[in-house]
Amino acid sequence: MSANGKPKIAFFDFTSCEGCQLTVVDSLQDHPELLNVVEIVQFREAMSEKGEDYQIAFIEGSCTRESDEARLKAIRERASLVVALGTCAHLAGVNALKALHPLEDVRKYVYGDKWEWYETYDARPIEAVIPVDFAIPGCPIDRNEFIAVVKALLLGKKPPIPDYPVCVECRLKENVCMYTKGKVCLGPVTRAGCGAICPTYGSSCEACRGFISNPNQDSMKDVLAEAGLSVDDIMNIYTMFTTYQVREKLLQKG
Repeated sequence: MSANGKPKIAFFDFTSCEGCQLTVVDSLQDHPELLNVVEIVQFREAMSEKGEDYQIAFIEGSCTRESDEARLKAIRERASLVVALGTCAHLAGVNALKALHPLEDVRKYVYGDKWEWYETYDARPIEAVIPVDFAIPGCPIDRNEFIAVVKALLLGKKPPIPDYPVCVECRLKENVCMYTKGKVCLGPVTRAGCGAICPTYGSSCEACRGFISNPNQDSMKDVLAEAGLSVDDIMNIYTMFTTYQVREKLLQKG
């Protein structure tokens, strides 16, 4: 705690586009009252000062280098609470797509003849390296959900992250199902909380918020197959944001 009793909060970034942190900045512009009850001691997107004393750490980005691990562990040692901020930190996100190809090929494609200069390994969510207390899903995060999570943490409550499918939010918005439009959608197995933003504006859900805790994967794959998709097509859809999770399940099954 700071001298005035405010909890100290820090934001950190690893491999990501930093869009989630920009969403945080955007959120705080509409909710400046939060700045009266917390003290931000690190936030590269918004300030140059750095403090190493903090209670809550928000981490954006996935772990993509062995050297990232020491920094993550140091953050975990200092923070009472660690929150994974966005899909890259929560699931490894699109960064994990490189795991679908030989790592050496990926490095050569990205870095050319200097590929050996750059340290990297398969992308992982931060919970693969350190314990994570909570996660705010999404690519990017939802600004209103971020505010709700911060308020819950300040009150000592569990953040209100939904564990029901996006289809529920689609029905509440009276959206026409994407499947009736001849499109495929992962809404039936994807965690809600985004307000079904993609289907609402005519795009299919690609599971950027990850899967609900009890998804009926077999039924979902049957629905996709009935839509005329090949096995490769289905895997391409499933692995846009959740390559790490899909790969881990396949490895567990042998």
